[in-house]
Order: sequence, then structure tokens, then C-alpha cells
Amino acid sequence: MECIFCRIVAGEVPGDIVYQDEELIAFRDIHPQAPTHILIIPKSHIASMTDLTEEHQALVGRLILLAKELAEKEGISASGYRLSVSTGADGGQLVPHVHFHLLGGRKLDDQLG
Repeated sequence: MECIFCRIVAGEVPGDIVYQDEELIAFRDIHPQAPTHILIIPKSHIASMTDLTEEHQALVGRLILLAKELAEKEGISASGYRLSVSTGADGGQLVPHVHFHLLGGRKLDDQLG
């Protein structure tokens, strides 16, 4: 397994896990771009958004609802937060595994980073 996120799911690489269930896992980014920076991923390997199909509809919905729940738990829901996903090299995707970035805890400018 070369996918770092799959290795976190498998327990081969440690992660600061804030949530997990049978389908999803969320953990803190090791290079945070905001005071709260959590990565939310499906446990099953899906390389990018371009690989999603109709059968993934409920899974993607769960990813987004989990982001909302985590924002509430982290205390960033009321002030606002960003939920971001990058796709492909030109889109800035660094890890080839679908993942959402939940960022908050400070005023975010128009650019990620």
C-alpha cells in the first residue's frame, strides 16, 4: 500500500484521529493551514473526485455532513469555516485519495494556504 491515507486507515501510520466509523475517518492535517485543519476521507480508496460514481452519492453526502458535525465540535461552526476538495495535479491534489479539508479557527482569505 503506497497511499498514505490508506496506511493511516490500516493503522500502519499514526494519525491524530478525531472521528472514525465503518466508512469514514477524520484526522488532523500534519501541516495545518489554519488553527483547525482536519482531513475527512472515505476509508475505501477512491483516487479522486473524477473516480466517483452514482453509487458514491450517499458516501459523499456523509463526508459533507461529517464536516458540519466536526465544525460544530471544534467550535468553528458559528464563526465560519471552509470545506475544500482538490482534484488532480492541476487542482492541487497532493494525495491520490479523495479527501475534504475542513479549515477554520481564523479568518480565511480568498486563497487556500
